[in-house]
Amino acid sequence: MSRLLGLAVLIGALTTVACGATARDTSAPVYTPPSTSAPAPENAPAATAQTSPTEVTGSQRGVIPAGQELDVRLETTLSSATAAPEQRFQATTVADLTQDGRALVPAGSVVRGVVASVDKADRIHRAGSLTLSFDRLTVNGRAHTIRGMATQVFQSGGITEEGGKAGVGAGVGGVIGGVLGGVKGAILGAVIGAGGAIAATEGKDIELPAGSIIRIRIDSPVRVQ
Repeated sequence: MSRLLGLAVLIGALTTVACGATARDTSAPVYTPPSTSAPAPENAPAATAQTSPTEVTGSQRGVIPAGQELDVRLETTLSSATAAPEQRFQATTVADLTQDGRALVPAGSVVRGVVASVDKADRIHRAGSLTLSFDRLTVNGRAHTIRGMATQVFQSGGITEEGGKAGVGAGVGGVIGGVLGGVKGAILGAVIGAGGAIAATEGKDIELPAGSIIRIRIDSPVRVQ
């Protein structure tokens, strides 16, 4: 009798273990693999320069608001190998900046830039960099003081490839602001750092050929009309 009782207890224990092994714990977290098709962030930088008219982001009439971005085309080559602090250079706006459908800043308006600082490529710094700022905008012959900094840099076919004319929207290519890769006709890789510093991604000097397009951000309101 005792043997039968012991056998019954053993069978019951084995049955309980088997049921526990196959039962699903509904309180345990379930792993879900990450999505491979997540949408790009809404504030991701544009892949190309703006070549069509852009409406101002502010509502105050005749005023370029703080935070407004403009794309400008370099008239001369800038290189960390040859540039000097306080060196002046010029660029022209690529497309109309409009307000209520009228050109507030016409394409071709002149923007003056300043080389704020230079780091040449060497064994210590390895990669070269340029920090650019912008201090004057001329609209319809009238000069206005501005404060602006570079936020992105774009490849362009350049003035030579455009027959000597910096035409609006001509030859705009891949973005350089960020590591450049896989873009035909790329000049070089570059990253935009804090304060508008444009640095090479490799151990060499940064060079922005004439015709390159720089996106600048206006840091304080500017009344132009």
